[in-house]
Amino acid sequence: MTDTSTPAAADIAPHTPPLFGKPDSGLRRRIYTIIFEADTSAGRHFDVLLVAIILLSIAVVILDSVPSATGAIKRPLTVLEWTFTLLFTAEYIARLYCVRHPWRYATSFFGVIDLISVLPTYFALLVPEASVFLDIRILRLLRIFRIFKLTLYINEYLRLGRALRASGRKILVFLSVVVMAVLILGTVMYVVEGPENGFTSIPMAMYWATVTMTTVGYGDLTPQTNLGRLIAAFMMLLGWGVLAVPTGIVTAEMTSQRMNWKPTTRTCPSCLSEGHEADAKYCKDCGESLPAYQYDKSTD
Repeated sequence: MTDTSTPAAADIAPHTPPLFGKPDSGLRRRIYTIIFEADTSAGRHFDVLLVAIILLSIAVVILDSVPSATGAIKRPLTVLEWTFTLLFTAEYIARLYCVRHPWRYATSFFGVIDLISVLPTYFALLVPEASVFLDIRILRLLRIFRIFKLTLYINEYLRLGRALRASGRKILVFLSVVVMAVLILGTVMYVVEGPENGFTSIPMAMYWATVTMTTVGYGDLTPQTNLGRLIAAFMMLLGWGVLAVPTGIVTAEMTSQRMNWKPTTRTCPSCLSEGHEADAKYCKDCGESLPAYQYDKSTD
């Protein structure tokens, strides 16, 4: 039996959601197949269409924040925004309708994102600008969270999410080393430079150390003594090398996961569970034999 210890995509995004439940037959199963199963032709077309709509809706949100643009094309932007809102509302209702456990989907991460993507437009309509909220633009800007919906339809987001989660402890250790370096070198700079050169406290010196080590270099606080400049040069070189560490950790993890595992939406004919690996021969939940997986290169 194939090893199934690798995390499934179901715990990241609802492309393979056994937790939500797949209907046995009927219209709900058909809608489920289109919305959730990315390995089908209808599912791929649905995903491409949703990605295009999300990108267009984000463009509308951005244009809506430009005063000159809203003055010239305010009405078309309003029509487009309501069109996108109604489409996303219909998609959200369809997702709740086609799963066996709608509450589980509604309280999942992407279920909440789906809800947030439509609520601001309705709130902006229901709440007068001069009453409860001082500036209704805060609600309108929440529509930008629609960008998170893209992660539902692009498989690389899932791979990156799994790699970050698997690398979490290594990155945490790395960050702890960086924090210790910032604390130690910031304290040294506070002693060397002193308040007369702008290093008025250890937190201020740590701010400078953080800016220097991350190679941002705002220039609002600079060392004036030769020793301070030497320490600053050392921190710049240290930061240059340090920045490559988390990149290497995540890249190595992504490479390892790509070599060892590829998520699919294969469904067990017996218990209807999903998310089996491409080379799995038996269901990870009930042990039933699985039909042969037809690999589709277009999903890569």
